[in-house]
Amino acid sequence: MKKIAILASGSGSNAENIVNYFESNSDVEISIILSNKKDAFVLERAKKLNIPSQSFTRKDFYETDTIVDLLVEMQIDLVVLAGFLWLAPHSLIQAFPNRIVNIHPALLPNYGGKGMYGMNVHNAVINNKEKESGITIHLVNEKYDDGKTILQTKCQINKNDTAEDLANEIHKLEYEYFPRAIASYLNQL
Repeated sequence: MKKIAILASGSGSNAENIVNYFESNSDVEISIILSNKKDAFVLERAKKLNIPSQSFTRKDFYETDTIVDLLVEMQIDLVVLAGFLWLAPHSLIQAFPNRIVNIHPALLPNYGGKGMYGMNVHNAVINNKEKESGITIHLVNEKYDDGKTILQTKCQINKNDTAEDLANEIHKLEYEYFPRAIASYLNQL
């Protein structure tokens, strides 16, 4: 059985979608959901879904091996960042080489990097009058949004679309493709 840990910072809609996708797959287990925010709604979702969960501090993540040790002890096969906003520390990347995936709400390498998340990305795309956007699912390295691309998929932007319209289209792509890309990548491990 392949074990997944999900790290999220916010509401956790992608995390819930991933849990639901793998719910009937006896070969995959969502073992834990972790958040860097003790009041993140993703932790409520985890409780509702009966997935073990916990929050952690910046010190836990960057100054100790608390999180890495937990994931290693749990024998996690893949770490999934689903709306997780902190840069992965060297110790995590070293412990899980090519086994950390992230989703980004744009077509990398454009609109990536520090501060480029959520509505910041969609506003930038709309303000630059792009004709298309999309999602990028990629491996994580020690730079924001820089790892090898696993999957990219696009959507068209109409000239009257707002950043909110684009965000809605991007969410549809995330919900459809992120779990499938995770499943496909797990099969390669």
